[in-house]
Amino acid sequence: MSTAFEQVPDRDVGHVPSRPPLPPGRSLDLPGRGTTFVRELDGPADAPTLLLLHGWTATADLNFFGVLPELAGHYRVVTIDHRGHGRGIRARERFSLEDCADDAAAALDALGLDQVIPVGYSMGGPVAQLLWRRHPHRVLGLVLCATSRNFAGSRMARARFSMFDPVAIASRFAPADLRSRTFGHLIARRSVGATEWVRSEMLLNDPVALAEAGSAIGRFSSHEWVGEVDVPTAVVVTEYDRVVAPERQHKLAEAIPRATVHRVPGDHTVCSIEPHLFAPVLRDALASVAIRAKMARRS
Repeated sequence: MSTAFEQVPDRDVGHVPSRPPLPPGRSLDLPGRGTTFVRELDGPADAPTLLLLHGWTATADLNFFGVLPELAGHYRVVTIDHRGHGRGIRARERFSLEDCADDAAAALDALGLDQVIPVGYSMGGPVAQLLWRRHPHRVLGLVLCATSRNFAGSRMARARFSMFDPVAIASRFAPADLRSRTFGHLIARRSVGATEWVRSEMLLNDPVALAEAGSAIGRFSSHEWVGEVDVPTAVVVTEYDRVVAPERQHKLAEAIPRATVHRVPGDHTVCSIEPHLFAPVLRDALASVAIRAKMARRS
């Protein structure tokens, strides 16, 4: 692992730099699963390790680049690209959040890490919850940001998420060049005003996996078991969120015993667009979980 960031040009365009400085990254083979991509930052010898789990359609770099400098020197940090996203695993199997959680556990094995504090943002929230449920011995605590127990609670939301199944099927059977062109046009329309780095990160995603991930998010629900979470947990609520309603985020916090709530005055993209607002709140949430986890180990 390294404390150094790659030195790259940093010409600001809006709120997002043209290409931010990032810690060194590398491909990581997960035996029997595929090859993913991780970045690593050193921290104090006695500091817990954070595993940063990004949101849907993003990459770990896009989601977390703005907070990595704030975490450097305080925690050991690992970021991972989920399957079908960024430089993550490319698999023939249908995308599932359970596979993402198992990928994360396999990455910990490959990196020689025992326990971590998963930091799940948006879709990364379900992945973090599933990591605790499927591999509880690997989780010291949880930090859940801009996320929920489920994402299709209303009739309108269920209808919206149901559209991803036919899109995924059509994408699987479309010729690769047509799929690539269509995805490129979609990214161009959705990233007007974004920097070239942002567009290039988004184009790393697999459009089939993105559609299947949308369907998986719509099916996800932890409401029947999330109340069993038995590790220190903090919920970071994005108060002006128009993607995951703040009310749903608060319900997640209320469902987890002794979860603390940490509020950010920002929308769903605050982590990357306004990291100066998000980073201090994330630090408080991490400190709350780390202190409680340390006390639990001592007792």
